[in-house]
Amino acid sequence: MNSPFSLATTFAQSPKPLLVNQPFTHPSVNSKIKRFIDILGGLVGLSITLLLAIPISIAMQCDSPGPILYSQIRCGFNGKRFRIWKFRSMIVNAEQQKHLVENQAQGHIFKNDQDPRITRIGRFLRRTSLDEFPQFWNVLTGDMSLVGTRPPTPDEVSNYSQKHLQRLFVKPGITGEWQVKGRSSISDFEEVVEMDLDYQRKWSIIYDINLILRTVLVVIARKGAC
Repeated sequence: MNSPFSLATTFAQSPKPLLVNQPFTHPSVNSKIKRFIDILGGLVGLSITLLLAIPISIAMQCDSPGPILYSQIRCGFNGKRFRIWKFRSMIVNAEQQKHLVENQAQGHIFKNDQDPRITRIGRFLRRTSLDEFPQFWNVLTGDMSLVGTRPPTPDEVSNYSQKHLQRLFVKPGITGEWQVKGRSSISDFEEVVEMDLDYQRKWSIIYDINLILRTVLVVIARKGAC
């Protein structure tokens, strides 16, 4: 049987699910109550997203003309790849300029508090977390959950150790432990991993609801946002 670690070495070239031989399925994945909450929250969130799209689009075109939405391939439950959606917060073709920006984070994540690719309206969207609202569509399609772990990119996952791969035992979420404990101020990948694994150990429907409520308070206070 292949281990998650050995599968990671070839993941960058394969679009198939990564953890095909994972030893168990986390109970959150098959929870009907969690899925019901996701669908309900996704419908409400997407309705708000549609209302926000008009003023955000106008502001964006005045600041940095281009597409209103940005998409990127991420890895979800069992390493399954999906396309995540956000309101665009960077200049057009930002990915092609990524190599020009210094990575201030440690480990398999990328972060720069003064990233010059972020537009003026983009910084506002990030500070208020409005850029993440289109992800409610990902929640409705089942690729994400309201609460979960941070969804990594395929190139990040290709360098994961066996411990890191355990992050993919649950669905990624719009919010989670990292959102209520620091958001963008967290720059150490190992700290993110510990929080993701801690979420899996603590998971329950009540805990999910608790994290959602705490996320609302954190976003209103703009704590940890860059």
